[in-house]
Amino acid sequence: MQVHSELGSGFLEAVYQDALEIEFRKREIPFAREEHIPIYYSGQKIKSHYIADFICNDTTIVELKALTCISPVEISQVLNYLKATKKPKALILNFGGRSLQIKRLLGQQQPQSNNPTSPIFSNPPKIP
Repeated sequence: MQVHSELGSGFLEAVYQDALEIEFRKREIPFAREEHIPIYYSGQKIKSHYIADFICNDTTIVELKALTCISPVEISQVLNYLKATKKPKALILNFGGRSLQIKRLLGQQQPQSNNPTSPIFSNPPKIP
């Protein structure tokens, strides 16, 4: 919220990444920036990989966007990050609109059921 309050919309995604990195450091939030996520096919690591903007606390993928709105394309991208990393949750932070848009995604639920289910989508409450 602080980054959007100070910068507003209209900057490139890289500007928001730099600013958010400063905020993470100020708030002592553990993070890795532009973390390479390997992809496996038939148990073998392939040459292609994803790059997550941030992974915080080793549990949460944080993906930044500077678009007019988050589309199913961006959601699919982050769902693939969750699948590849087996991380439990992700946030898409979209700085492109007048107000900050936040989309929270939860990874597939593990061992509780042998029946694979699709990831759970949810939105955090709106912050005034």
